[in-house]
Amino acid sequence: MNKDIPMTEASLPEIVTDSASGAAIKVLIVDDQEDARWVLTNVMRQAGFTALPAANGEDALTSITRHAPDVVLLDIGLPDMDGFEVLTRIKLLDKAIPVIMVTGNGKPYDAARAVRAGAWDYITKPFKNKDVLHTVHGALAEKATKSQVRRIIDTPRQADFLLHSMGNSASIQGIQREVELVARTNFSILVTGESGSGKELVSQAIHALSLRAEQPLVAVDCGAIAESLIESELFGHEKGAFTGAHQAKAGAFEQADGGTIFLDEIGNLPLALQGKLLRALETRRIHRIGSTREKKVDFRVVAATNANLLAMVERREFREDLYHRLAEYSIRIPPLRERKEDLVFLTQRFLAQTNAELGKQVKGLSTNAWGILQRYDWHGNARELRNHLRRAVLLCDHPEGLILPELLGMLDQRAQASLLPPLSLTERAAPKSSHKDNCPLCAPQSNLADGTERSLKELVAQATAQVERAILLRVLEKSRGNKALAARTLRIDYKTIHTKLKVYEISATQFMKDAYKPEA
Repeated sequence: MNKDIPMTEASLPEIVTDSASGAAIKVLIVDDQEDARWVLTNVMRQAGFTALPAANGEDALTSITRHAPDVVLLDIGLPDMDGFEVLTRIKLLDKAIPVIMVTGNGKPYDAARAVRAGAWDYITKPFKNKDVLHTVHGALAEKATKSQVRRIIDTPRQADFLLHSMGNSASIQGIQREVELVARTNFSILVTGESGSGKELVSQAIHALSLRAEQPLVAVDCGAIAESLIESELFGHEKGAFTGAHQAKAGAFEQADGGTIFLDEIGNLPLALQGKLLRALETRRIHRIGSTREKKVDFRVVAATNANLLAMVERREFREDLYHRLAEYSIRIPPLRERKEDLVFLTQRFLAQTNAELGKQVKGLSTNAWGILQRYDWHGNARELRNHLRRAVLLCDHPEGLILPELLGMLDQRAQASLLPPLSLTERAAPKSSHKDNCPLCAPQSNLADGTERSLKELVAQATAQVERAILLRVLEKSRGNKALAARTLRIDYKTIHTKLKVYEISATQFMKDAYKPEA
């Protein structure tokens, strides 16, 4: 065990605090080995953190509820329960807490399993103190950037902001006109569109052109806050209202007083809380947890979602009265694949931004690389485009500053896979032909037989995509469209299955028809 950090009370630095709340940053250390707890506790204390040691899984879960740690160091081998079970239960309590798994055997399987189960990262014993601190700091930094409730200070002011940020296609020009039309009203607005399509940009533009532009725009990610915490984040709480409420806190609605509250991914709001949100929208009054009085608040609501709220209303997963209250005016953002004329603008914009960030001089894309961008369907929309271009700029070392196709290799495989004909939804819908013809692994033979030259890499990518898509369809059919259950069955995390369903254009709702039976 590494004990290379000497520790005395006199050498302890000042406690590190969260810049937003001012509270000391707490690190929960879960390990059944006393020496390991001792070392990690001292490392964290010397770094200025508050260390919370726990010897088993139950103690760890108790500490989560009582002390609300900012990050968790979790050993895989615990005496009372498996570390992965503890990880799962931590995520149920608060999925925003980054968990770093600690393993003593260094097995690659454990590391991969930890990440799939939702761990932020993992470290192996024996570890170096500086590596542990580096990992903890990284987790805290990412958590800070994903702060669920935040004030957006640098709100754009120019009237044609969307045309300068999203493109100049007919679709974006139409959205710009809608924004200008509705911004100066007090309508509640529902912005719909796929992930990465620009819903927050449109919401910022609405606020910037509104009569509330000089007041705060407060954003709440309804999908990133644990169900047990979201009421407090929205409406606030009084001191002592619950365990851990050491001081009173104003919620997002109070922070947005006079301005706009942006409720992102509103479809993830728990059904039990939707009634309280509806009352707040109707009365313009909020009730802090633990308070005996209501407070009048002046706000304008802009909500956004990538879900079909009307379908959720039909399945009784979203309140119909809340939907109509939010959707006094609706704006739909088309996906990037429906407005590919914006590709040139967005590519140039993202290249310029990344060049400035990295200090590079990448001029553009080669003809073949540009063809890859045009063929791809961009299921992650502008965000996915930006991510791929940032990576390509980072790796680009072409003497003329051009991005070549090999820097977009993974994207090219996905583009090839997207050209495959869709598989049958179930075996009942499959055409009557030989088993060999229906086998996804036999697809490369037919590809070779048609006279078209394809590389081994392309053939393997196509076969892999077909097999993966077929498996996803079978498991979703078995789980009746329950994506969480399907993810557990396949031993992957929810985010992974969500991404794969988008890549293969699979809608889980098509499997729910038989599962949902309205009451008589």
